[in-house]
Amino acid sequence: MSKHVNKVTAAGLLVALGIIYGDIGTSPLYVFDEIIHGRVITELLVVGSLSCIIWTLTLQTTIKYVILTLKADNRGEGGIFSLYTLVRRRRKWLVLPAMIGGAALLADGMITPPISVTSAIEGLRITPAFSDIQQSTIIYIVIGILALLFFLQQFGTLSIGKLFGPIMLAWFTMLAVLGISHITDNMSVFKALNPYEAITFLKEYPGGFWLLGAVFLCTTGAEALYSDLGHCGRGNIRRSWIFVKSCLLITYVGQASWLLQNQTGKVFEGKTFYAVMPDWFLIPGIIIATAAAIIASQALISGSFTLISEAIRLNLWPKMKINYPTEAKGQLFVPGINTLLFVGCVGIVLYFQTSSAMGAAYGLAITLCMLATTILVANFMVLHRVKPFLIYLFLGVFLTIEVSFLIANLDKFPHGGYVTLIVGGALFAVMYIWYRARKIKNRYVEFVRLEEYIPKLEELSNDTSVPKYATHLVYLTSANNPKEIEHKIIYSILSGKPKRADIFWFVHVDTLDDPYTCDYTVEHIIPNDIIRVEFRLGFRMAPRINLMFKKVVEDLVANREVNVTSRYESQQRNNVVGDFRFVVMEKFLSQDNELPFFERVIMKLYFWLKEISLSEEKGFGLEQNTVQVEKFPLIIAPVSKLKLNRVYVDEEE
Repeated sequence: MSKHVNKVTAAGLLVALGIIYGDIGTSPLYVFDEIIHGRVITELLVVGSLSCIIWTLTLQTTIKYVILTLKADNRGEGGIFSLYTLVRRRRKWLVLPAMIGGAALLADGMITPPISVTSAIEGLRITPAFSDIQQSTIIYIVIGILALLFFLQQFGTLSIGKLFGPIMLAWFTMLAVLGISHITDNMSVFKALNPYEAITFLKEYPGGFWLLGAVFLCTTGAEALYSDLGHCGRGNIRRSWIFVKSCLLITYVGQASWLLQNQTGKVFEGKTFYAVMPDWFLIPGIIIATAAAIIASQALISGSFTLISEAIRLNLWPKMKINYPTEAKGQLFVPGINTLLFVGCVGIVLYFQTSSAMGAAYGLAITLCMLATTILVANFMVLHRVKPFLIYLFLGVFLTIEVSFLIANLDKFPHGGYVTLIVGGALFAVMYIWYRARKIKNRYVEFVRLEEYIPKLEELSNDTSVPKYATHLVYLTSANNPKEIEHKIIYSILSGKPKRADIFWFVHVDTLDDPYTCDYTVEHIIPNDIIRVEFRLGFRMAPRINLMFKKVVEDLVANREVNVTSRYESQQRNNVVGDFRFVVMEKFLSQDNELPFFERVIMKLYFWLKEISLSEEKGFGLEQNTVQVEKFPLIIAPVSKLKLNRVYVDEEE
């Protein structure tokens, strides 16, 4: 983490407010409404649920994420995949919680924008001018806002992002003021500071345990604290959280106090957040709430782009087109994911119609992400030799809390929770298929010793009787060992019509566990004849091989390590730079395979995903170069039992 980012400054604190707290900051729009929905207001219900909210924010958000999980930074970066890279070498199976957590976050990204924006816009009903507004009109407004939001993603958020901090500062200040204005309506709410009230509520209130699913909504944005670590720094997050948590607690206490004072013994079906506002402030309050909801949505959308780009680099997701709309660090745009999220968000709005219905489905997927984070953090603690007692204490406390939330959230399954689980399950399936298929495929990639073929390559390069294929022939190789090369590459060069070149280049890309490393090494196997270049890139670095390879060649020429001029006499006299041609090896699944049923399904789905995803050459940023794509069959398990009988023809016939 850079000292600049990690330094606590007023600007850093403002940026943290704008980027990190959108999701958790907009939860007061709907949390109490979900808790009291259809229930008679009683002191046990309000005080007990308020106590659960207070201690959830304390234990889950403050202790687990702000104090403990933020310590697990990968050179300043956080998030589920960043955490996974820190621990993946300890246990191979840790990829499973990483994929579950990543899929759950993406699924969460489809429901947070609809519920936040819909909750804000539904406040129009409170105003006299819009009291008769139809739900269909609200839906049109919400879809319009979402459409504009997703449309603007392609241009980046560098300019508008500067407004996020001040807007969220205004939002949290408004929360605190609204809370303070009602905090003394009923002083009995302060009993909620005692955790015993939460325990009593869970034990004595009918169905109290299942209301934890609604309580959980107050902490759904906690994962964003960790995911956005690299943007703001640990110090800025921790200090800004003091202000944010204070504002959240004050507004929750204010809402609870107002409910007890004005709605005890009644069933309140209004919007608690807007009910505590003075009438003259309703329109400004709705505008600020809508702006905060949009910022919350933006944070999750940007986070989804980052998540997918990391998954691609870690070979957990098919290659997709990634654009860089601005030069700002971390600014990227994934058109395919943008479309997926937009379609998903619109589908959620049209399916559930109201924020209340969305709230009934919200939170189930994200509990799985929190469980995954707990498992990965525990492994991180093991690697850093934390005392076993403390590790078991961490696991015991937070697994108990999160499993309780998960069980309680399962009550939401028939009310719409199945939607997020289906979406999350589909996303996990894509990750698992991509990961598993590559493991199956890599088991059968044949490597050979490069040194055995060096004389043949050298002889071919000097054989003027063979037409020159290219001055510089560049192959992308997956061989981690520099002394090895894929047999298919050697076959491509030497077999059939040989591919003669002045210089053979072998380029390998190695994805590292840290985020922003961008190094390369060069090995002159045969000077000016055979050269291997290895790029060592962090998991957040885009493999723009086109630009990177060009820079390497320029450096080698500047150091007089290689001569890139053409070896044709006429062109050599005029110092004409020879052409570069890249060869990409594309595999397709051969029909001549005898795979077990499960692996056969995995491989078929893998190659189907490969067909609809970005091609290898575009994924490596080679679309601007002369690229030759060679396809060859992948035979994993060749047919071994082939019955073929010889029939002898009777010569007399």
